[in-house]
Amino acid sequence: MDPLLLARLQFALTTSFHFLFVTLTLGLALLLAVMETRYVRTGDETYARMTKFWGQIYIVNYAMGIVTGIVMEFQFGLNWNGLGHTAGNVFGAPLAMETLVAFFAESTFLGMWIFGWDRLPRKVHLTLMWLVTLTAFLSAYWIMVANGWLHHPVGYVMRGGEAHVTDFAKLLTNPFTLVAFGHIAAGALITAGVFLAGISGYHLRRKKTAEADFFRRSLRIGVITAGIGLLPSIGLGVVQFILIRYDQPSKDAAFNNDPAQIAQTQAEMVHTYGPGHYIPPTAAVENSGDTMMYIWVLVTLVVVTSLFMLRRGRLFRSSRIQRVLTWTVPLPFIANIAGWLFREIGRQPWAVYGLLRTDQASSHISAGWVTASLIGFVLLFLTLATVDYTIIARYSRRGPDRADLGATESDATPEPVIAF
Repeated sequence: MDPLLLARLQFALTTSFHFLFVTLTLGLALLLAVMETRYVRTGDETYARMTKFWGQIYIVNYAMGIVTGIVMEFQFGLNWNGLGHTAGNVFGAPLAMETLVAFFAESTFLGMWIFGWDRLPRKVHLTLMWLVTLTAFLSAYWIMVANGWLHHPVGYVMRGGEAHVTDFAKLLTNPFTLVAFGHIAAGALITAGVFLAGISGYHLRRKKTAEADFFRRSLRIGVITAGIGLLPSIGLGVVQFILIRYDQPSKDAAFNNDPAQIAQTQAEMVHTYGPGHYIPPTAAVENSGDTMMYIWVLVTLVVVTSLFMLRRGRLFRSSRIQRVLTWTVPLPFIANIAGWLFREIGRQPWAVYGLLRTDQASSHISAGWVTASLIGFVLLFLTLATVDYTIIARYSRRGPDRADLGATESDATPEPVIAF
């Protein structure tokens, strides 16, 4: 097979797997900060138990996100040294900042938060959780600074075949960065909110649960959080389509799949950039974009219905809507992946839109080596994803009475003594 196609497939698979962990991590971090804030302000132990229960799920997901992120960045040097040579002076700086934030600041604050339960003053411990949340979103922002520049390169000049930053402020305020970051943040709220609501609905359907109040509160927080994310998500999504129409005409033509627009756009880009095929795969762009929007509509119907039922308390009594919320949990993840594929496939055939083609950005390595690394990465990511969601499912079913986060030796179940 074509090594370029294999390299693109490899990066698409690994980034998609990584993105599964990112959106839930972002949303849960903010919710944990809110829960612990309510605990510190009110002294209500239920909020402390909520923080510990949902926090252990967050930690598992965060750890998997770190591992998959390392693997993803490894591929830049493996398969895309042309990108590093041409755009590394611009593209590399935001990636370095993301690494510093995620692997040093965020990890340090999170470690102190994990082991600081009942050892640090409450307000100090709460401050750590807010710092974890801040650095999580800051890390995502730096990633989008790098990715936004690939979509809409600004604030640079070419010298000797290499891009050099001339206006760092333009790089940081790139509209393809800011709008996409806001869209992802809103999607993270929807993902985490639906996750909380779905798991809580699962427990509430078990009529004999002793934690009804715990999961009613979690369900309320989840539904409201998802509702908060809906309007910004669609609003910023519309703005992105406007940006695409003016700055990425090839993606706009592929999504609309209008033969006349495609022909006109292709002719204009040939005139500007020279011979070549400049329209991305229309089926992939159109289907991924439609999937993202259809799922958003479906999730919106479920969340809005839940919000109306929440007003009179019917949400806590209806096992039917609780079951629907549980079934809805995977949908935001699918929508996030579809949206990411729409964004990245639609940029083809450019690695840096209008500046560097994907075939120019790739490394000159054999198909055999790319195939071997592709198989290895796919097996690794499948294993990590399986382990992640198995552990999350296990923690979710166990309930808050057996949460490991913040547990002391006195909380542990004593081992049976066997006398000989």
